[in-house]
Order: sequence, then structure tokens, then C-alpha cells
Amino acid sequence: MKDDEIYALFNPLWEEIPADALHGPRPLLAHYTSTENLEKILANDEIWFSNPLLMNDMEELRLGINLGFRMFQEHAGIKAICDREDRYQIIATNFYQNYQNLDNDHAYDIYALCLTEHDPNDMDGLLSMWRGYGGNGKGAALVFDSSQIPFVETSPFVFSRVEYLTIRQRESWITALLDQFAAILGNSDIRDDKLHLAAHALFERIKIFSLFTKHHGFSEEREWRVVYLKDRDRENRLHSMFSYTIGPAGIEPKLKFKVGPIDGVTGGDLSLDTLIDRIIIGPSGSSALEIHAIKRMLESINKAELANKIAGSTTPFRAI
Repeated sequence: MKDDEIYALFNPLWEEIPADALHGPRPLLAHYTSTENLEKILANDEIWFSNPLLMNDMEELRLGINLGFRMFQEHAGIKAICDREDRYQIIATNFYQNYQNLDNDHAYDIYALCLTEHDPNDMDGLLSMWRGYGGNGKGAALVFDSSQIPFVETSPFVFSRVEYLTIRQRESWITALLDQFAAILGNSDIRDDKLHLAAHALFERIKIFSLFTKHHGFSEEREWRVVYLKDRDRENRLHSMFSYTIGPAGIEPKLKFKVGPIDGVTGGDLSLDTLIDRIIIGPSGSSALEIHAIKRMLESINKAELANKIAGSTTPFRAI
């Protein structure tokens, strides 16, 4: 069998991904941020993606990966399905190598843009999101029309809804995945020298699961994510956008994505202006004077056409 035929054997591992994540209806999605960052985004046509290891959920990425690695080691079914100990060791060694590669290299250049599903009739935004991400009500919510995000098969970006699960639910999901993997492996005649492909297919599924699941305590955020994966950017199309920022928490890596058409990554007509459905100014910064200043800012950065998309949140919240 050819490599792509072997990978195709494991396509059933991906069947639980919601159909709407890739090809179905796309919601409006809000990105809550500070006014300072709003200016940078609009002035530079640039959206900053953050490393999930530095996000507010301390379990981001690492919990799912470590849980998957431990449960793989403990799963008797995969070992039982291999007719020889050395055949199992090939799979185990390559699975561990994928784990090591992520831990030692690739995890540092995985980047995520976190967005909140937004009701089309909502002109105020969510109070919890203003408090947590929107400058305590003094920032802004950039509301994007995700139907304008094209799906490109070769893109290093993965776009999907986040699932909120307990530890037990994650364990149950991984157990079912490992059972399914063992069944596919047992029904397939994969040569020893190609078993590394099977291990890679399994690890990739666990990695994506880890990137798109969060602790159930964050469920009110209704999060979607756009995730950049360095190992899928085989032609280094976005490496020039790797950068950093220095803030209150110190220095951290960033992907400063220039919004625009990139061959093999985005559609030919992608632009920030077409993505933006509305810009909601936070309830603690939405006075007539402040809205006027925002519109002046838009004029000064040559984005005056966005002025008619500005709305001020009317939520009666004032930051202390």
C-alpha cells in the first residue's frame, strides 16, 4: 500500500468532527481585545495568534496530549492486536517519537486564535467576555463573518468549534479512539516499515482533540478556534510571520498573521475588511466622545469605510 492509502485506512478516526466545522453553516465569531490591540489589528491588517501553552486554561493542549500518551501505554487492545512484540514496539516507539517532537519543538509554534460564537442580533457582546478579554469593558469586540473564511485543503490552519469536557469524558473519548485504532490496525495488512504512518495518524487525532477541547468550566465562552500547525506548513509559507510580543506577563511567541490571500493557505479574496461584520466598543468605553475618537482613529489608519460598522455596547457595566 502507498502512504496515502495507509492514512486513508484511519479516516474513521476523524468521523466525530462536526460537519459544520469545515463545510457547514458558519456563525459570526467575536474576538474580544483591548482598544490598543484593535488599533494594531486594523492598522496592519494583522491578527495575532497565541501559543495555547500560555492561555488561561492551564490544561490547554498538555492535558489531552499527556492523557492520550498515558492511555496509549496502558491500552491492552493495541498490544494484543499485534501478532509480534517487535511489531507493537515499532508502533509504540513511533508514537513516543511523535510525542517527543511535539514536546520539544512543534508545540512552541502551534498558535491559536480564540473566538466566541456571536448572536447576529447581539449589539452588546457578552459581559463575561468583556471582563475576561475585552479590557474589562474598555476594549472592543471584532465580530467576524466566518462564512468569509475559505476552506483550503492544503492549509496549515485548522478551524473548528471547541468542545467542553470533564476529565472523565476525555478519558472515555480517548479509550473509544484507541479501541477504534486497534480494530483498524487488526483488519489492515500494514507492513512493519509502514507502521510509523499508523502511529502518526493516531497521534495527530489525539493532538487535534487536545487542541479543541477545554475544561467544562469555560463552556459559557462558546469558543471556536483557528489553529496554526507548524508541521503542516511544509513549505514554510507563514514562517516569516513568526514573531513575539512583550507585555505584563513578559515575552511570548506570536504568529502575527497578515490577513490576505496566500497560495495554498487562504482563498484569493481574503481580506480583513470583508471578514469584519461589526466592531462593538465595550460598555465602559462607548460614550459618544469615545465612539467619535474610534472613528477618527479609523480615518487616520485609512479604514474610514469601517466607521459604519461601529456600535457601542449598551450593557450598563462600568469598570471599577
